[in-house]
Amino acid sequence: MHLEATKRFMKDYQALPLTVREQVKQILQQLEQNPFHPSLHHKKMEGYPDIYEVRVTLQYRITYRRIGSIGYLRRVGPHDILRRP
Repeated sequence: MHLEATKRFMKDYQALPLTVREQVKQILQQLEQNPFHPSLHHKKMEGYPDIYEVRVTLQYRITYRRIGSIGYLRRVGPHDILRRP
């Protein structure tokens, strides 16, 4: 899957601590190579068509919208971003 970052995702990403940003890079590489790798804890979000979440750490998540073979990265941050993916 090809990934493209939205402006909102980039803004969220820049606000993350450096150590978390490094983890996000690794997770995004894994997501591109194998979106359903068990370590990603990949799942579709209830109530949001075509929006998925991936775990970075126990506290941080990435959300994205899949359209065809492209994943549009929407948000990255603490678990509470899931309220507004």
